[in-house]
Amino acid sequence: MKKFSFLMFCLFVMAGAAGFTAFSNSAEPANSSVEAAQTEAVQVYGPGGPLGPIKEAAEKFSAETGIRVNVTAGPESNWIQQAKEDADLIYGGSEYMMQSFVFNHPGMIDEKSRTELYTRAAGILVRKGNPKKIESLEDLTKPGVKIVDVNGAGQLGLWEDLAGRKGLIAGLNQNIDISVKTSAEAIDLWKTNSKLDAWITYESWHYRLKEETELIQMPEDEKIYRGTPIAIAKASQHKKEAKKFIEYLQTESAHKIFQKWGWN
Repeated sequence: MKKFSFLMFCLFVMAGAAGFTAFSNSAEPANSSVEAAQTEAVQVYGPGGPLGPIKEAAEKFSAETGIRVNVTAGPESNWIQQAKEDADLIYGGSEYMMQSFVFNHPGMIDEKSRTELYTRAAGILVRKGNPKKIESLEDLTKPGVKIVDVNGAGQLGLWEDLAGRKGLIAGLNQNIDISVKTSAEAIDLWKTNSKLDAWITYESWHYRLKEETELIQMPEDEKIYRGTPIAIAKASQHKKEAKKFIEYLQTESAHKIFQKWGWN
């Protein structure tokens, strides 16, 4: 009888140990999933222009919610392949720029989620000290003024829209020294070619280039504004978190960040 009792006790202990081991093993994937979820992040892609406020807002949002947000910015060619694999959000430097993205990459974004954030005005960037004494669009038509033009990246036709209202298209066009496709190219030229005197672009770029530029603002009745859209990627694996970030970008707290970077 004693042997039988001892045998039953041993079997009970062994069964309990096996059960604990099985429970531990079954719990591991759950813990791993939680850890994986905590290390994942909302992936945001877009042009370099709005990077400043988008990134600052993302950092503040992450600190407040615990939801990590990674922002990758620059010319589309630099990030589009990776974005096709893991993008949660795509933003644009203007509404026409976002529409071009839709045309070029059909089905990549959920157009119903497309949201307009804030507008930014066009202005004139000049050299520190403004050696050519440029104060207006008319001054850009004077002999000897050399202009860099970004023919794309949200700035397509920007100078023409401004000049056309004042009959300055021909005069300004003759002073365009070089045209490029992206703001990144314009910045490189601005930093390496001191002969360039002016760049008609968004006021917001001055806040990224304070050491290299001065900003000449247009009179209010001459200003042109363009938008800053953002949309959720159809293939996003974090749609709930992406939507929360868009909602945060529409708050007054985020608006103040954009205003600091030159948006309205």
